Amino acid sequence: MLATLICVPALFACSDATTEPANKVDASAAMKDVANEKMGNKAAEDNARAEITEGSSDMASGVDYHSFSNPDEVRVTHLALALSANFDTQQLSGSATLKVERTDPKYNELILDTRALKIETVTVNGEAVPFTLGETDVDLGTPLSISLPENANQVTVNYATSPSASGVQWLTPAQTAGKKHPFLFTQAQAVHARSFIPLQDSPQVRVTYEATIKTPPSLLAVMSAANDPQTKRDGEYTFTMPQPIPSYLIALAIGDLQFKAMGERTGVYAEPALLESAAKEFEDTEAMLEVTEETYGPYQWDRYDLLILPPSFPFGGMENPRLSFITPTVIAGDKSLVSLIAHELAHSWSGNTVTNATWRDLWLNEGFTTYLTYRIMEMIYGHERFKKEAVLGYQDLQNDIAALEQNDEILAIDLRGRNPDDVFSNIPYEKGALFLRELEQKVGRENFDAFLMQYFEDFAFKSITTDTFIDYLDETLLKQYPEKLDAERIQQWIFEPGIPEGAPKPESDAFTKIDDTRSAWLSGDVKAADIETAQWTVHEWLYFLNNMPESLTDKQLTALDTAFSLTETQNNEIAHSWLMIAVANEYKPAYERLYSYLVSIGRNKLVKPLYRTLSQTPEGKAFAKKAFEEAKPGYHPLTIRANEGFVN
Repeated sequence: MLATLICVPALFACSDATTEPANKVDASAAMKDVANEKMGNKAAEDNARAEITEGSSDMASGVDYHSFSNPDEVRVTHLALALSANFDTQQLSGSATLKVERTDPKYNELILDTRALKIETVTVNGEAVPFTLGETDVDLGTPLSISLPENANQVTVNYATSPSASGVQWLTPAQTAGKKHPFLFTQAQAVHARSFIPLQDSPQVRVTYEATIKTPPSLLAVMSAANDPQTKRDGEYTFTMPQPIPSYLIALAIGDLQFKAMGERTGVYAEPALLESAAKEFEDTEAMLEVTEETYGPYQWDRYDLLILPPSFPFGGMENPRLSFITPTVIAGDKSLVSLIAHELAHSWSGNTVTNATWRDLWLNEGFTTYLTYRIMEMIYGHERFKKEAVLGYQDLQNDIAALEQNDEILAIDLRGRNPDDVFSNIPYEKGALFLRELEQKVGRENFDAFLMQYFEDFAFKSITTDTFIDYLDETLLKQYPEKLDAERIQQWIFEPGIPEGAPKPESDAFTKIDDTRSAWLSGDVKAADIETAQWTVHEWLYFLNNMPESLTDKQLTALDTAFSLTETQNNEIAHSWLMIAVANEYKPAYERLYSYLVSIGRNKLVKPLYRTLSQTPEGKAFAKKAFEEAKPGYHPLTIRANEGFVN
């Protein structure tokens, strides 16, 4: 949906945030034309709002500035896919059949989003019709315009994807865990669904869908839909998604996959080499599902399964409904990183059931989900673990606030003229969660839980804006607790940069002891070999390492490494923190591990900070370039885009 540690999106979060400030660019002519047209349409509506932050007062609430599509005129309601996967040409080909409804009867044109698709033919109600591909925008792709005759309600587009589709990764057998079969997976968030399906690629457009996927007979296909764990491997698979979902949640994976149940409604798909370890690591998923239902209402998606992807997956996890896509980098062997599973599960309520209408409103997904993640982890693993993870998340938020421009510290961010992937930072995640924690503390946990349960029910299967949420607060909590809540304070949280004064600040007694230990070691009062770490969890290690001074001596680094074998640790989060220290201090004994780490992991949250730090010296940049060139064939397009600037 990303960071040094997203509360850790190291520990949880769908899209790993980064502390890298997003580069601002001027809107292209194509984007401006679309935005201006949509602004005009929106202004004609009685409920249009044009409020936001300083410098963007002309921004209309609910307008998706990152889609060419026209759902206010003609809206897609159902999608039927019929696709074949060709691993030799690295293409998906077939058809997308769209059921459409005229939102405004006077319009007779359907505009779809595409990116690098080869459009072969278009039919409307079975009759071939002409179509037009517009000007291509580097971030938005290419609009596909289709004329609709009167009474037309079904459009079929026959097409093929590009081998370099931004939302599809094709892996060779050598790039998988089993080394015998190829693998394919898609990643649609934020606007990459249009690279493998022609559709209205906006989170405010929700569709039901069905699909028939043809694959090599030795492989299994799974989707963000109803998957039958007992399905036969025969090269043709059918799927249905009866609940309406936004396009960024449409997902497909194909590979040498097997299934293992973890509970009555939960299980895991993975390559055979990873299946048992993944099932053991994530065996608490069913318990997480049950406690979330008890607190926030019924799970509305039938099953909740996990798919363990190859290590090139660019994110920690992706909350695709019914089947969350998960990085293998969180299989630590001790359940220390399972908050990521809690996070993706929580999206089943906040994000998948109630969705942000535009990418400006992402905090409605990620802030709520991060808040729920903390609560789930507390209910399953106790208050002490909750406090430690909250402190780590708060530090990540502070790091981003120190690095980002002020306009990027705002929950309701202005993304016009920018790639929507730039929205991902700790701001929507951790600042959003902190805002909700303040509401909880002011009205009481029991009352806030009741509010959230009702919120999820009232907006189930709807996509809403920040302004809709504010209106809802006005009619609920603000009316119920006028002496405890203040509308001006809420506006400050949502529309102003930084953390408001007096906001909750997480603390952990366990970390106070870690501070004392670190200080004693740095001063020379305690030797590294004498530090008692037997009871430390991943949280203590991350806090210990992440709060080291910027400069350490080779002698100090050698002492730590000798005492704790940090260069050899198999916990990917601890390894990341240690390698960041090693790069900052040019600790060469760790560089062989650093190289193998960069070329074997594609999770952007783990590799991007390393590439960025390496790029700050000529020697480091040369090292990074060599690693990047070796890793690039196995990196996801999103990871390539995020890091190639550091090595060129």
